[in-house]
Amino acid sequence: MYRDNTLVPAEATRLLALGLLLEKAMSYGELAQTVRGFTSLVVGPSLDLIGTPLEVLKVEGLVKKNPDEESELCLTQTGREEFDELMASNLRAPVTDMSKLIIAIKMRLLHLADEKTRNMQINLLVDIHERQLNRLLELKQGYTPAKGEFSGWLDQDITHTREQLASYEVMAAQISAE
Repeated sequence: MYRDNTLVPAEATRLLALGLLLEKAMSYGELAQTVRGFTSLVVGPSLDLIGTPLEVLKVEGLVKKNPDEESELCLTQTGREEFDELMASNLRAPVTDMSKLIIAIKMRLLHLADEKTRNMQINLLVDIHERQLNRLLELKQGYTPAKGEFSGWLDQDITHTREQLASYEVMAAQISAE
């Protein structure tokens, strides 16, 4: 993790792999294919995400062979603890392709986290999108030229950010009500 407790790309793929195995045991090949497929669909093929092989998870004691099905891997208690720690990491603003991947992974696995972590993650997303919206509005107010396509492009980004913010505010209210 970075000093600000945000995930590096290899940790993002590790979080995804651990979360997938927390949901269900699967073979090494199925796990690798699922991780690669998910990350590629969110951010496209990326050399940053070709990190440490998933086989290292076994060496580190985070996964083991499934006692019921030898060809499958499952999570160990240490793996669950690692998942919890990675899931509780901070999110970084502004929203970049890598932070979008981390947000997508966390949203995909949020149902596996405890209530405190779920609440914290959604509130981080509200905060990030509030700051992003404020930056965009300031940009529109102070740096929009009278001519050109910039204003229309910026309006689309502002609309999208407002919609995301509203979605995360609804999620935060729902989690708080549980």
